[in-house]
Parts: sequence; C-alpha cells; structure tokens
Amino acid sequence: MVNTSGLEPELPETLNPAGDPFRVRRYMNFNIPPGTQLLILANVTIFLVERLTGARLYEWFGLWPIGSSAFGVWQIATYGFLHADWWHLFFNMFAVFMFGSQLEMLFGQRWYLTYFLVCIFSAAILHLIVAAVLNAPPYPTIGASGGVFGLLLAFAMYFPRRRIMLLFPPIPMPAWVF
Repeated sequence: MVNTSGLEPELPETLNPAGDPFRVRRYMNFNIPPGTQLLILANVTIFLVERLTGARLYEWFGLWPIGSSAFGVWQIATYGFLHADWWHLFFNMFAVFMFGSQLEMLFGQRWYLTYFLVCIFSAAILHLIVAAVLNAPPYPTIGASGGVFGLLLAFAMYFPRRRIMLLFPPIPMPAWVF
C-alpha cells in the first residue's frame, strides 16, 4: 500500500503466523506498544498505592476463596494488579514487556488488552474452582501471573521457533519448549 499523505512513514509488510499480511507497528519509548505501556503503568501505580496504604488493598482487592467472608466478585479482575513485593512486580512486568509487546504488535492493542484480561479472569475462576475442590484455607491470591501465563501460551503458539533465553540458568531454547 502506498502512503500518499506523507504524514506517516511506510511500514514494512510481512506475514503473520496465519499467513495474512499485516503491518509491523513501530512505537516510541523503546518500541513498547501503548497497551503494554498501559498495563505496566497501571501495575506500577497500583503497587505504589499498595505501599502507601499498607495491606488494606489485599483485603479488599486480593482474590479470596468463594466461601470466605472477604470474597467479592470484583476480585476476579482486581487481584491481577496487586503484587507482593518489588521482585514479584518486576518479573511479572518483565514478562508482560517481553512477550506482550510482541503479541500487541502482531494483533493490536484492543485484542491484546482483551486477551490479557480474559487470561486474568480465567486464571481467577480456575483458582477458585481448585481452591473449592481442595478445600484450601482462606488466603488472598494476588499477581498478574495468570495473565502472564496466557501471554506465554500465545507467544509460544504464534512464535514457536523464536529463541528465548531463560534467566536462571541462561539456556537458549525455542519458545514452544519454554
């Protein structure tokens, strides 16, 4: 496609894993797409609010088992934006950056954010079912790990031969193995 407006640079055309042409999107700020920036900013902001308010956010917005008096339906969405400490936040957001950026560039912001939230909801519902079946003691679940695992699954399905490096130990492997 020819750009006649002269306002936007031409983007290379390529094929996505399904064989359909798409345009490679380039973004400012170290090539971090806007949806990924939004997720990271939201998680860091909520983490800072957590630090200022103490453990109260865990009580209200962490995912409690259904039988618990602390359970609320909104927790199915809110638990995914709470983190226990800086390392928990860092590794989750590092995975969102590494894998989510590629998926957002492939599918677009709306699909990416919708997919991430569906993964968080799905992980919450599965966790509630398993906790109920195992009669687990009531404790809050927090973190974006359900969304991160969904991103890892999608990344491995759409980029199975892309080589990634483990942090510990540093071993390169194809994404489908990871």
